[in-house]
Amino acid sequence: MKIIIHGGFFSESGTDNATKVAKQQALLRIVKDSYDYLQFHSAVETVVYAVSLLEDDALFNAGIGSQIQSDGKIRMSASLMNGLTHKFSGVINLQDVKNPIQVAEVLMNVEDRVLSGEGANQFAREHGFEEFSTEIPQRKAEYEAKVKSNGQGTVGCVALDKNGNIAVATSTGGKGFEIVGRVSDSATVAGNYANAYCGVSLTGVGEDITSNATATKIVTRVTDGFTLEKAFEKTFEELKPYDGFAGAIAIDYKGNMYHKDSHPSMVFASFDGENEEVFG
Repeated sequence: MKIIIHGGFFSESGTDNATKVAKQQALLRIVKDSYDYLQFHSAVETVVYAVSLLEDDALFNAGIGSQIQSDGKIRMSASLMNGLTHKFSGVINLQDVKNPIQVAEVLMNVEDRVLSGEGANQFAREHGFEEFSTEIPQRKAEYEAKVKSNGQGTVGCVALDKNGNIAVATSTGGKGFEIVGRVSDSATVAGNYANAYCGVSLTGVGEDITSNATATKIVTRVTDGFTLEKAFEKTFEELKPYDGFAGAIAIDYKGNMYHKDSHPSMVFASFDGENEEVFG
């Protein structure tokens, strides 16, 4: 059993040392808590649990830490993929919900598994998700002062459970000040993908990640016999012609964990019950 999480790029929500330490501590706490949860739950349940904890922490650009768009509103996206069943579910531009990843989890059990905009909002209300404002004073101040972040903030989790099943979940609050209706990579298979061989979650500039189909390429290459490291190397090499901005975490079916970013530095933490790693 292994688990790895990411909290976007360090440039998101401040670059001072205090923020860096706080993010590291939060990631380490969440990854260990989620590993304990993994002992008695499936990979799918665990990635939802871990990403929900990340969404509940204002240090990260998801859930209550989400960025404000150009019209002054917050719209979030999240997705979930079960490597065992190959089912993918997600929400795009969801509003006024505390934990978008949990809405994606409910969608996993219906026929229309990816919803956007008002349809996603209505589905959330009909399934008991209460209206909740995710706007926090820091984001409001950034918006009013027109201080743009670099737009590399997302959270994600990949887990390998005791039965050898892999699942992945990714959630984002957007890049901030984007055009209304913009779709990020987080609710697509470019940013969140898994099968029986590998699971990958991305963070970075959504347009770059989508152009490269990054998560799907890595998983496909591992499925075709590449090592996890080689799959990452080849896929990230393909970002270079347009200086693509991306960071990724992954676990393969052998229990290997890997991470890579094209520009410093993605924040992440991993744990396997004995060894811990935190960076960023």
